[in-house]
Amino acid sequence: MPSDLIPDPHEALRQKWDQRHTSAAGVGEVAAVLAENIHLLPATGSALDLACGRGASAIRLAQAGLRVTAWDLSPVAIERLDSAAREQAVSVDAEVRDVIARPPEPESFDLILVSYFLERGLTPAIIRALRPGGLLFYQTFSIDAVSDCGPSNPAFRLQQNELLALFWPLKVVFYREEGRIGNNQFGTRDIAMLVAQKPVE
Repeated sequence: MPSDLIPDPHEALRQKWDQRHTSAAGVGEVAAVLAENIHLLPATGSALDLACGRGASAIRLAQAGLRVTAWDLSPVAIERLDSAAREQAVSVDAEVRDVIARPPEPESFDLILVSYFLERGLTPAIIRALRPGGLLFYQTFSIDAVSDCGPSNPAFRLQQNELLALFWPLKVVFYREEGRIGNNQFGTRDIAMLVAQKPVE
């Protein structure tokens, strides 16, 4: 079969997210793991917002003075991000990119942010893509949820402490996973958050 007739396995996923981003308002919210740990950002360097959505976090990283690259499967998301970056007068190198097919190159970023995107097979590539001393900011939905937010398929949720296990070669700087412990009306629920640093060899 000619290559141009081979179905794209991610086309349905792209269309789904295009529809969501078309109907959504604004650029979304800055990832909590970034907002709560903004003081840990390096003063300079290059950052990647992987699976960036409409770009709130990418814009926040650019406002902090970093050189920001942002990738997403959805062309609509990237168009929204480009427009918002111009309005905010910040520079973001935004690109439509299938990060599963084309992960980041080794030692290419000082910081990588991943928010609400779980592809376990990408973990080694993400670790390799950090430069020595680089930081990973990661958050996504956990299995011990107190609400119905997030994916219904448990395969797209983290098991208990799984985020720590996935990125075990990195040094943990910050970790939060409250599950259902205590008063569920307070705290950060439904997600796990990690900030970790690649060792300097």
